[in-house]
Amino acid sequence: MPITIHPELEAKLRARAEAMGVTVEKYIERITHDDQAAEEELEALVLEGLDSGDPIEPGPGYWEEKHRRLEERLKKTGAR
Repeated sequence: MPITIHPELEAKLRARAEAMGVTVEKYIERITHDDQAAEEELEALVLEGLDSGDPIEPGPGYWEEKHRRLEERLKKTGAR
């Protein structure tokens, strides 16, 4: 399937493909596969998080406590 891309992007794709020792087509197949794998991993992590325990109600008190604890951590590390 022929596609038109900006010459600057084409040059980057060609350079990366050459650095890996593959054709541009093979490189695009590889990054498409990697993108799909990353999407599947993210979906699995989301589902794992949803199944990780009892749900919480993140109301104003929840966020205030989160902010307070973050402030404490920042003070301990001297960050800011």
